[in-house]
Parts: sequence; structure tokens; C-alpha cells
Amino acid sequence: MSLLCTSTVTYADNSQTFGPEEWSEYRLNSYNNPVYNSNFSEQIKTALKSGDEIRSTPVIINNTAYIGNHNSGEIFAYDIKTKELKWKNKAPNWIHSEIIFAKNQLFVGYGNRFMKNDEIRGTEESGLLSLDPETGEILWNFETKGEVMPTPAYYKDTVYITTGDRHLYGVNPLSGKEEWSLKLNGVVSMSAPNIHNGVLYVGSALPSSFQAVDLENKEVLWKKEFPDIDKGIDDVPPVVLGDLVFTTGVTKSSKDVPLRQTYESDGLLETYKAGVKKSIGNLINKPPEKLHNHKVFAMDINTGEVVWETSLGEGEMVPNNKSGAPMIYDGKVFVGSPITKGFYALNAKTGETLWNKEANINKAPPVADNNIVYFTDTKGLVYAFDTESGELKGKKLLGGKLAPSGPILMNDHLIVGSQDSNAYILPTTEILQSNDSIDSEEKNASDFLFVMLVYIVPILIVLGIMAVVFLGVRKLRAK
Repeated sequence: MSLLCTSTVTYADNSQTFGPEEWSEYRLNSYNNPVYNSNFSEQIKTALKSGDEIRSTPVIINNTAYIGNHNSGEIFAYDIKTKELKWKNKAPNWIHSEIIFAKNQLFVGYGNRFMKNDEIRGTEESGLLSLDPETGEILWNFETKGEVMPTPAYYKDTVYITTGDRHLYGVNPLSGKEEWSLKLNGVVSMSAPNIHNGVLYVGSALPSSFQAVDLENKEVLWKKEFPDIDKGIDDVPPVVLGDLVFTTGVTKSSKDVPLRQTYESDGLLETYKAGVKKSIGNLINKPPEKLHNHKVFAMDINTGEVVWETSLGEGEMVPNNKSGAPMIYDGKVFVGSPITKGFYALNAKTGETLWNKEANINKAPPVADNNIVYFTDTKGLVYAFDTESGELKGKKLLGGKLAPSGPILMNDHLIVGSQDSNAYILPTTEILQSNDSIDSEEKNASDFLFVMLVYIVPILIVLGIMAVVFLGVRKLRAK
């Protein structure tokens, strides 16, 4: 089987438009590597302002950027050449879904991550909207019982969504009515469906599992359960290359989280709590937190059999977006790990780690073109690495926590959303010519201060209390 791909879309006859004419699935293609090149020659550098956090990838169709907001559910359409707001509208709940575009319609899922009950994720309103791309008018609203945080996929005149109510729905794009539905093996949180050769691939939780659905016959081809995966597989949009489909997940380790790690990530109070759990946690039914192991899995596309799995390492669990999303470029799997705080390149055929780099917490899939891969993190940094050697080629500070859905590349420009409410567009040359850094003194506490605050001070306090009690008892006996 061939495992070589570049996943770059080029339209040489379209010199006046910045973006593609269609965006029918999460991150544009089955490799989750959204790269588009035309003969567009202008340079654009801007920050398009929205009203709230941006957690999904801004989508650009022709010269219009469509941006969705996290908490408010607002949707913005900007002309990227004039920077003018074309229209604004609002969904009934959060938007974590990309706003896809097909047949002159926009489609976007909405909903939140809170559990309604043990079986359904998503409280308040959840569903799928279709909007007019020119006016922002809502054409229809398909309501669901559970969230639609994953990006929809448009395939053969049907819009497909995977949901927090454990279903796959096929929706008619013109009427907004259900065409058919299928019960899935679990709750889908952020695992946007990947459709390849008429088969839809998606991960789910409760239980942790992965399934392939034949869309023509409307049946599950296979499902694979991962009993050791504790978190993450339901958050990861899978990728497909050749005869393999890839995902990631987080398993529990047998090791306790080191106190130093808790101190640096969560502060002194949480460290004291962790210390109590280490000492007497098992006696009071509050055992200490365990480290987690972040793994990448490659499955046979026809059977679901695991062909290889690779551990990226162990680290402390993060609050959400727990398992990094993979991307395929040039026969390699590129993935960031929020657990180990690293960036990785793996051989897609064997799972061998080719290189890895230390970073901050990162959750987003990267993007690659011209043998440069761009990763982002939650400190506002964009990193550029050589795809072969892993050599750092540039590092640019933007702002806020950059969106967990990742950056895209268009005409040698990088586009990425941020939780500071901006969608950043800048030439990639600015990243390659920069070497920015951030102030990280809070992560560099001295060994002396750590030992003093976490061990010596508590010991002195306990000794002091014991002394007071001893003297008190002695005084009472003297009477």
C-alpha cells in the first residue's frame, strides 16, 4: 500500500479568490491537512474580531471567512480583503463545529459538552443549522437530543452529523429533514466524521470505541472497543491514509502524578490536596491521581484490527480536549500531545517515532505544506518545523489560547482562531522569520522553593501542632 500524500489543493485558474469554492468536511480532506493554493498574489495580515472565544477553525470560501463562537454561538462572515463584516447571526448554543460549505449552503453544528444524563452529552438546545452564505439567514434548524460539536460532513447530497445522543444522522440539505439515522456505540464529543470511499469513520466514548459505517447500505461495517482507553477517543477526528485509519486515546498509568508536576501545573493548594491523597487517600476512598499515557492507534480500514499502537509518553490529565488530533502529510502522522506537552512525527506505516519536540500544552492538529509543519499551542505560539528533521524553522507569538481545531494554510498564509476572540491571518514568512518566546517563570519554580513549601513547611506545621498538643496535655496533667 502507498502511504505518501501531500494533501494540497491547487487551482491555477483562480487568481482573485483566496479560498476554495467548497469545504465539505472537517479540515477540508481525509488527511485533516487543510492546504489550498491558487494564484492569489496579495498579502493579507489581519485579526478578524469576533464576540467571543473561537474554538473551531475559521473556514474561508472564496474571499469570505466564516467564524463561529464558543459560548455565545454567534456566527460572523467577514470579507477578508476589505476586513468588513458582511453579516452576523447566532446559533442556539455553543459552536465547536467548523462551518462547512457545499452547494451554496452553510452547515454548522451546535451544542455543549455537559452531560444531560449518563447516556447523552449536551444540555439545552442541540442540533444542525443551515444558513444562507450571503445573508446569514437561517434556512432550517435540525434539532437533536444531544450536542453536535463535531463538524458535519457533506457527502453525495446528504449532510451527516455524529452526536452526543449516540447517533449518526443523515440530513437532507434542502429540507433539513432526517433521511435516516443509525444508533452508534457511544457518545461522540468532538470526533468529526471522516468519510472515505463511502465509509464513515468516527470515535466515541461510554464505552471508548471506534466504528466504521457503510453509508450506502446504512449499516455498521465494524466496531472496535478500546477498554483500556480512559479518555479522548471521542474528541479525536480520525484520519485516513491508504489501508489505515488513525486515532488517538489516553490510557491510565499505574504511576501517581508527581507532586512537583501538580505544583507546577495547578499550584500549591492542589499540591497539598494531592499530598493528602498520597498519604491517606486509599483509606478515605480518595486515591491519588494517576498519570495518563497518550497513544496513537492505526487500524486496518476494512476490519478495525489494530495494526500498530505507539505511546507518546505519560503526563497529567488536562481538563478538556484530552487527546491530540492527528494529521497526515508525506507518509507521516503528525500529532501534538496535551498529555506530554510535545509535538511528534511518526512513520504512518510502522508507528515509529521519527522526531519529537518539547512544547507547552497543545491540543490542535497541525497543518503542513512545502515540507514545513505548523503546530500551535495554548500559549498563543505557532511553531514551524522541518517535516523531515524536526528542525525548528520559526516561532511566532499571536495571542490567547489558539483554537483546539487547529490552523489552516491558504496561499502561503496561516489562518487560526483563538480564544482571545480573534481569527488571525498572516503570511507564513512572518512565522519563519520569527523566534518569539513567552514568559514562563511560573513554570520554573526553584527546587528549593518547591521543597520548602511542599515538604518542610507542612512538616513544621505538623510538628508545631504536636508540640502545642504535647504542652497542653502536660499542663493539664500538672494540675
